[in-house]
Amino acid sequence: MTAFSDGVLAIVITIMVLGLKVPETTDLAALQSLVPVLLSYLLSFIYIGIYWNNHHHLLHAVKRVNGPVLWANLHLLFWLTLIPFATAWIGENYFAAVPTALYGVVLLLAALAYYILAHAFIALHGKSSALANALGSDLKNKLSVAMYVAAISLAFLSPWIADVLYVAVAAIWFIPDRRIERSLDLQSQL
Repeated sequence: MTAFSDGVLAIVITIMVLGLKVPETTDLAALQSLVPVLLSYLLSFIYIGIYWNNHHHLLHAVKRVNGPVLWANLHLLFWLTLIPFATAWIGENYFAAVPTALYGVVLLLAALAYYILAHAFIALHGKSSALANALGSDLKNKLSVAMYVAAISLAFLSPWIADVLYVAVAAIWFIPDRRIERSLDLQSQL
């Protein structure tokens, strides 16, 4: 499961970078028009990195997988594979309401899919497992979902504000989720 997921995420990043168009001229001014595209690529690259990092932490906290877990993982990967499309659309139409909202919808559904995956693992390993203890109430995920919902709505009023919220969620998750590491460290000391 880890190798397959890593491969899919590597392909997602490759597709995003292949979507970047080389300027037709050789001066620095040619890059200026690409700034929105490059910024959307950077944000999406960070999001993929966040998911990859937290996915690895999640998989280190589990001992086995089953059918529901595999389907939940595919569900997450489905939404993550849509990030290149949303990234390209928002990059080419920077600060347009519908592409900005769609970007948020993809991020929201990826976050919900990650939540479903984590809870499929908890269902498999039990409510007293190291993973269940590490995730606890999962306030960080709930806050992220609320911020995505707000950003999607605000995209139609001010795409700038929506983009700031997307960056804020990435900032919240940029430092890897240490709860799982701490829980596993405590469990190994027992």
